[in-house]
Amino acid sequence: MIAHVAQRAAESDAVEVIVATDDERVLRAAALVGVRAVMTRTDHASGSDRVMEIAEGRGWSDDHIVVNVQGDEPLIPPAVVGQVAGLLQRSPGAGVATLSEPLRDAADVGDENIVKVVAARSGRALYFSRAPVPYARGGVPSPAIGPDTHWHRHIGIYAYRVAALRRFVALPVGRLEATESLEQLRFLENDIDIAVEEASAPVPGGVDTPVDLARVRRAFDQGVAG
Repeated sequence: MIAHVAQRAAESDAVEVIVATDDERVLRAAALVGVRAVMTRTDHASGSDRVMEIAEGRGWSDDHIVVNVQGDEPLIPPAVVGQVAGLLQRSPGAGVATLSEPLRDAADVGDENIVKVVAARSGRALYFSRAPVPYARGGVPSPAIGPDTHWHRHIGIYAYRVAALRRFVALPVGRLEATESLEQLRFLENDIDIAVEEASAPVPGGVDTPVDLARVRRAFDQGVAG
């Protein structure tokens, strides 16, 4: 799975791709596709902390933009890696950028494993939740949601300005973050704006459960993943 993620990142328009890990097996997986991997400390609380270690080691400036592609996204389209970086470049008031896509299945709205995001008209994130936000008084339509859906799935890819990432890792876990188990809420709770826009290509869900793993394996077996 790591090899697939690394290869897709390498196929994007990123200037440089680095796999950050504390596991020798991940180093070997990255080598399979010719992507550089760097060993990091083993005590990081999150992937964001690990990315910050790389940023500090590389001496990146506060304005440098780094994209965090999580290792459980083997089907992520390379185009969205460049898209999220470009969104942050175009959003000078934001410290972070991320992506979303409309939810079409009403069952997904209530699924706590599918994180929802609500954004302002400007594209600034208002809130992320495992709950069905916005809440539909009277109930969510079933079984499918139309083209004008109010519900959007958060796609777990982030672009950070190094200054915002440095501030994030120095902050304590927030009340909202702890409640929802969503680290992106630490940014919002500390007035660090997150820019959001709809992904330019469909992004299949990552691998969080055995069911997800079976789905991704089928996609590769069928040649759907490219």
